[in-house]
Amino acid sequence: MGAGTASAHVTAQPGEAAKGGYAKVAFRVPNERPNAGTVQVKVTLPEQYPLSSVRTKPMPGWNVQVERVQIAPVEVAGAQVTEAVRSITWTAQPGNRIGPNEFNEFEVSLGALPTNTDELVMPTTQTYDNGEVVNWDAPPPAEGAAEPEHPAPALKLVEEADGEHSHGGASHQEPAEETKAGSADNAARWLGGAGLVVGALGLGVGAGALARSRNAGPGAAKQESGKDES
Repeated sequence: MGAGTASAHVTAQPGEAAKGGYAKVAFRVPNERPNAGTVQVKVTLPEQYPLSSVRTKPMPGWNVQVERVQIAPVEVAGAQVTEAVRSITWTAQPGNRIGPNEFNEFEVSLGALPTNTDELVMPTTQTYDNGEVVNWDAPPPAEGAAEPEHPAPALKLVEEADGEHSHGGASHQEPAEETKAGSADNAARWLGGAGLVVGALGLGVGAGALARSRNAGPGAAKQESGKDES
């Protein structure tokens, strides 16, 4: 029952990203009501850790609104920022909703992620078509403490690993490996093509020699015959 309750929470997926980078995050929203559907989801971003870049992925059947606010100048990732995203709201269009026993994921790209905290907590409100509003805003519990009834979605922030970049965690080595593989493949194709050309030339030379020997056969026999008669 504990696992079932936890799975019904609004969560941020995946739950981990690199500090100072950019990450694609999906807010996974399950519908907890057997007789109502979710028609609005609002995620609030923390003011103390302003995010200047927020991009939303289009969702058929849903409208999205990004609220931006002016803030006191702060330096983020080496640049001065005076505007930050305060909230993101998805509203279902008529005839659309997250129905009972269903869930949906609302994807965004966030950055640059703060470097002075280990966790980004993003309180979320879930509105049902019967008017009920559920606030997922409880802060993460201390280690060993019981989980709150309505925990806020949270993104754990970790130090960036060596050899990785901050846009999705893919390794810098991947393009190099692809280039090496492409070069080896091109070399193999070139050598194979050269072998075919050399083989074709060899066949041509052999065929020419065979034809010359056949053509020269009767003439040589006649010359030998003439020498014998003389």
